[in-house]
Amino acid sequence: MPLEPKPAEFPRIRGALKFYMIASNITGVMLLLLTAEMLLKYVWFVELYAFGPNGLLSLEPVVETPEGLESTGTGVNLSTGILIAHGWFYVVYLFSNFRLWSLMRWPFWRLLVLASGGIVPFLSFFLEARIGREVRDYLAAREADAAASAAPAATDSDSDSEPVEAAQ
Repeated sequence: MPLEPKPAEFPRIRGALKFYMIASNITGVMLLLLTAEMLLKYVWFVELYAFGPNGLLSLEPVVETPEGLESTGTGVNLSTGILIAHGWFYVVYLFSNFRLWSLMRWPFWRLLVLASGGIVPFLSFFLEARIGREVRDYLAAREADAAASAAPAATDSDSDSEPVEAAQ
């Protein structure tokens, strides 16, 4: 019999699920921005800069040197900023994955699947919808089972108390 979360953990699971869903969407958007940035840099050989001499936003060429690709732009390199932001949001996303995974007591492979959502473009959006639906359905079913098993116990105790009251 696999381990299941205790009913006392359900509020924490709901909080972890909400945190996971928010982190998943932010990480997914950042991953798409990173993918676009990588395409710009390594396919079209340009990088995105802000506040440079060429205006508020500009695409500046990247040149190949013996040391590798080098930027020719001046200003704030938004391409590097996107890369750094995605890295930090991915760490937060991994924490949200671990928190939900450990509270739900899932097998280890589920953690690996969740973690891949921050690496494979668009996967975090699909996982967020599926995992969210799955966890909410699981919690609703467990709460319905608990309510159903508590209801007969309450009616049994009521029927037992009625004859005692009638005899008095």
